[in-house]
Amino acid sequence: MEDVLDVYQRPYDAAFPVVCMDESPKQLIGEVVPPLSATPGSVEKRDAEYVRNGTIEIFMEVEPLAGKRHVAVTERRTKIDWAQQIKEMLDVRYPDATKVVLVMDNLNTHTTGSLYEAFPPEEARRLAKRLEIHFTPKHGSWLNMAEIELSVLQGQCLNRRIPDIETIRSEVDAWQTARNNQSKNIDWQFTTADARTKLKRLYPKF
Repeated sequence: MEDVLDVYQRPYDAAFPVVCMDESPKQLIGEVVPPLSATPGSVEKRDAEYVRNGTIEIFMEVEPLAGKRHVAVTERRTKIDWAQQIKEMLDVRYPDATKVVLVMDNLNTHTTGSLYEAFPPEEARRLAKRLEIHFTPKHGSWLNMAEIELSVLQGQCLNRRIPDIETIRSEVDAWQTARNNQSKNIDWQFTTADARTKLKRLYPKF
């Protein structure tokens, strides 16, 4: 925990940007009966019956100090999908960074080994050398600021039935553009000193 909190105290450095990554599934849900549109004095009405159209995965990257985020919508959440997101992050969004300081949870796909499964060894090593990885602790996903952004995305954009991946991609792209244009930074206040005081029950007793 303190490792991640110390990372969040670093000043902004374009050569070593701090980027938080998280991912979340989203179920595709279609209507069986078309909803009745709202009319004066009456809200929209939807039938309780629905149809499941499978699930998709949402990858969220957020650079808290720069107020930038990138959202990708994929059909799966595999090691290859994660590796592809990392390559795009490094080569497209941060091509000039010496290293990306990456904060994420300790999921089994979140390892440099996934890079070697997705790319030839030379390419995997090139990408791995440009990462400085910091994992949030078990049961400490709240320390990942990308989780905050996923919650905002869900509340502002995805909190309803959406039947297909194309619609989700279109709406997520619009949300991402609007939020980036607003430069919505995350002002993280919880520090290591706070943790030692407020979460002292989690520390060993000597």
